[in-house]
Amino acid sequence: MASSKERSAGLSFVERHGLWSDEQFAAAAAAEKLIEEHQLEVVRMSFADQHGILRGKTVMASDAARVMRNGCSMTSTLLAKDTAHKTVFPVFTPGGGFGMPEMEGAADFLMIADPGTFRVLPWAPKTGWVLCDIYFGNGQPVPFSTRHLYRQALRRLSDAGFDYLAGLEVEFHIFKLDNPRLDPADATWPGEPPQVSFISPGYQYLTETRFDQIEPILETVRRDVLALCLPLRSVEIELGPSQCEFTFHPQVGLAPADTMMLFRSAVKQICRRLGYHASFMCRPRIPNVMSSGWHLHQSLRERGAGGNAFVSNDKELLSPLGRHFLAGLLAHARAATVFTTPTINGYKRYRAYALAPDRVIWGRDNRGVMIRVLGGPGDAATRLENRVGEPAANPYLYMASQIVAGLDGVARKLDPGPSADTPYETAAPLLPKSLDEALAALRDDACFAEGFGQSFIDYYMRIKQGELARYQSEVTEWEQKEYFELF
Repeated sequence: MASSKERSAGLSFVERHGLWSDEQFAAAAAAEKLIEEHQLEVVRMSFADQHGILRGKTVMASDAARVMRNGCSMTSTLLAKDTAHKTVFPVFTPGGGFGMPEMEGAADFLMIADPGTFRVLPWAPKTGWVLCDIYFGNGQPVPFSTRHLYRQALRRLSDAGFDYLAGLEVEFHIFKLDNPRLDPADATWPGEPPQVSFISPGYQYLTETRFDQIEPILETVRRDVLALCLPLRSVEIELGPSQCEFTFHPQVGLAPADTMMLFRSAVKQICRRLGYHASFMCRPRIPNVMSSGWHLHQSLRERGAGGNAFVSNDKELLSPLGRHFLAGLLAHARAATVFTTPTINGYKRYRAYALAPDRVIWGRDNRGVMIRVLGGPGDAATRLENRVGEPAANPYLYMASQIVAGLDGVARKLDPGPSADTPYETAAPLLPKSLDEALAALRDDACFAEGFGQSFIDYYMRIKQGELARYQSEVTEWEQKEYFELF
């Protein structure tokens, strides 16, 4: 008879550490069937890094079933990088700069597939794709995994008796790619940005003519997004040149964040193959472009009963719980911008009279406020639309920040105050004007240290401070113009 150690040795990594549910084992079997039916040749295994960028490896389809269960190794330095892919932690010192032996010396961690996310990619021949969670060799989740952190926030919400429901409105740009900047001289670090031109002149918001000008590329994107089984709701032309918006039906739990991850990566890949450049950068440095935002529609659903917990049963706009949750979002809004608006560039969007928020307020169906409340008494679609986010945000951190802040408002029974009907004249705290100011607000907000863990806050702030240090050391074009001739 085999010993327990021998029996354990015959199990997969997933089985030894109990990482999959029965539903995930069933999904893995379905994925293996799809690989065979579609005669796939490769499967891309990806995880979302700290910035919400997909990183991963491609394995042969014949090995995919085994690798999904036993993991694909990745170097831990991927978690130590800023947005320029530059390492900001001393990984070859004791503890790797993290105080963790598992991260020392650029050691490996494992990507373990979440088989329920498996897709056949419509734009890449004979290719499958699966989203992964990341673990150390001892079966413990990597604490800097933002998907894991979001899952923890969802558990806290579940323990309180609710599910998180979120719908996405995502603005972005699609440009014609004129020059990909692949000359050796352009291979700086980071590389020179591509040269692009508009595919529509803009400034005719939601007009049929402007939509039809970019519909040929949007048609391909739309069909591929639907082929991925993402819950696409609408495709719209935005105000700015080459700017559009995709909206998605609401989903529960991990699903809306996973949708954003796959959507953003898919759009960039589809467009690049067709000679276009898609950008989710908030405010590209291109003449006459408009800023892009990511509006997050959210509500809580009662577990078991399934009703919308924000719906009011009296004359109030929101239920008491909805008002407390809203108040929590407002109370922690300045600190939360590090997660809703994580780039230096994104803070250039917070401008008065620009259909973007510039201060911490809410209002009833008002597009100038930070939190737009939609619905009303008895309306099952009642929800909070947070208009503060940028489309480059890591969706797991964006949504986790909403749950952490909102639950604090519920726990303390905070009141959001009156609706701001004149949003750009209402006296209220201003949103941070820079990433530096936002980091200072986060440093002083104990709610996120408790909700995310102080070690994650310290980790994330160090990465963002590394980006700021590089930015502040650069001599800008503005400085050159302002001082070079004058002095």
